[in-house]
Amino acid sequence: MEILSKLNSPVLYLICGGIIVFVAAVCLIFAVRAYKAGKALGIDVSKMRRVITASATFAVLPSIGILLGVIALSGSLGTPWPWLRLSVIGALHYETQVAQAASEAVGAGQLSAATMTTQAFTTIALLMSFCIIWGMVLMLINGKRYSTRLALPAAPKKDGSSVKKKSLKDFGDPAMTAMFIGLVSAYIAGYIGTIVSGEGFFTFKGSALSLAVAAVSAMAMAVFIRIKEKNGADWVDSFSVAGSMLVAMIAAIFLGKMM
Repeated sequence: MEILSKLNSPVLYLICGGIIVFVAAVCLIFAVRAYKAGKALGIDVSKMRRVITASATFAVLPSIGILLGVIALSGSLGTPWPWLRLSVIGALHYETQVAQAASEAVGAGQLSAATMTTQAFTTIALLMSFCIIWGMVLMLINGKRYSTRLALPAAPKKDGSSVKKKSLKDFGDPAMTAMFIGLVSAYIAGYIGTIVSGEGFFTFKGSALSLAVAAVSAMAMAVFIRIKEKNGADWVDSFSVAGSMLVAMIAAIFLGKMM
């Protein structure tokens, strides 16, 4: 399609690729400096090498989910932009949801190359960037103060004992969980509403398929959580999201052919 040829143009590859190379170079510089600092502090070199190897190994597993996100978005937004977003500062759950919401807001409906226009892509790309920059901006302004409040010291009581005050971390984890529950509930409610009313952006078949795939994905995640809790395998967290996505994609293919 013409729009995809524009979104996959050499110019976009050059711009996005240049930014990614710059960020990768910065990461490499910090890694080298951290290694030298470790040696200066007298940390055993063999231990540092084991940490580097273990970190690199476990980093591969979560990156599978990122790759799936790039593949999923490249069909409608081209390859360079999703590659940039998910390589530098984007998050898999954020990028896909915001892109879909922006596509619906501009009247393009379901996120796809068939309904994508230059104006729609510009709006989607701007929204994806604007909504996620505030973490960096706020950290520049208030990062030091926020970090000190993550672990407040114990407050002395009159009887000489002490009790730890609640910190921002005590609020952050439940708030993040509640936010994602709300997002998932909104999507599921939209699919159910489409099935009941027969109207909306999604067709009856598409909504039913989405609900079925969501159920399969939830069951896959439940299995990963069960394995982690039963066997104490914390390493499962590294690929539970990617594994659930793979299971959901496979389920979508088979269920789509059956429905």
